[in-house]
Amino acid sequence: MRAIEKVVHEDDALGAVARLPRPMVFTNGVFDILHRGHVSYLEAARELGVSLVVGLNSDASARQLGKGPDRPLNKELDRGIVLAGLASVSLVVVFEGRTPVELIQRLKPDVYVKGGDYDMEALEETRVVRSWGGRSLAIPFVDGYSTTSLVRRIRREG
Repeated sequence: MRAIEKVVHEDDALGAVARLPRPMVFTNGVFDILHRGHVSYLEAARELGVSLVVGLNSDASARQLGKGPDRPLNKELDRGIVLAGLASVSLVVVFEGRTPVELIQRLKPDVYVKGGDYDMEALEETRVVRSWGGRSLAIPFVDGYSTTSLVRRIRREG
């Protein structure tokens, strides 16, 4: 399957997810500039199940997160295609909300994961996934890799 075919809008996600084998792992983020930390994180997430669905903040959604007025640097479809091109990613779902809670409620993943800097017990996503018996856990980051620090370095050296 071509990468672009693995990118869907949240309105079309339920049908696409229904075709994926279980257990299904779900994670989400902006993934503005894909780097080694992202790739390692997504590979670790995929190892927790058979399918990995990545909820991708739309451009409008990403701007609500306060990462800066010029973020995201890459458009949602471009970010989605890059993610979908990774062997670990089964499907990318672009969502409009500030959080993926509504999307998670519709897709009902078996496992929900976030990066190690999140307090999983404080996330509404954890409560929602556990309501049907799913698991929620944090995956440790690869130290020294973040899009924000990469953007800062590019701006200094540019």
